Amino acid sequence: MDADLFLTVGLVLGVLTIPSLLSAWTESRAPRLGAIFLMAAAGLIVLAISQKPGGYKFSDVPHVMLGIVARYVN
Repeated sequence: MDADLFLTVGLVLGVLTIPSLLSAWTESRAPRLGAIFLMAAAGLIVLAISQKPGGYKFSDVPHVMLGIVARYVN
């Protein structure tokens, strides 16, 4: 399993969940889809941290994300 990929997808999914949650909150409706995506993002991030020996530091995250983008763009 690729822990770096899981971390990147989890972080991107988490960021993309924010507008869905805010939209549901401002329209006074239940944030069902946003909550599902948020749980999926949290699960991916926890999976990535548990699979990587030693875990991640905050300073590692930009390098990891750029490495994943570079791997799949080329």
